[in-house]
Amino acid sequence: MAKIMVVDDAAFLREMLKDILIKGGHEVLIEATNGEEAIEKYKTYRPDLVTMDITMPVMEGVQALQEIRKIDPQARVVMCSAMGQRHLILQAIKSGAKDFIVKPFQSSRVLEAVNKACNE
Repeated sequence: MAKIMVVDDAAFLREMLKDILIKGGHEVLIEATNGEEAIEKYKTYRPDLVTMDITMPVMEGVQALQEIRKIDPQARVVMCSAMGQRHLILQAIKSGAKDFIVKPFQSSRVLEAVNKACNE
């Protein structure tokens, strides 16, 4: 069971992800609504894994990923993206993201990505 931080500016998407993760046997430790908030909460809570939306206000997901990896080079982050964000996904993978999941979320794919990232 991983302790996970869910980062997304859309409350209904955070709820959907939380539901999938909890049913998959994980604990949702904390939530954040933008990249800046995610960095601060990462420092405080040190989750085992972060699911990070790519497109958010205040600070984008890729920038937040890069900042979190500066704090903790071992940080495990799985990016969440909408269709058609291929260049941002590639940028995220180059910046250290472990995997990515595409919206709308499919439970099996979310759990596959999270479990794989947790076991690396």
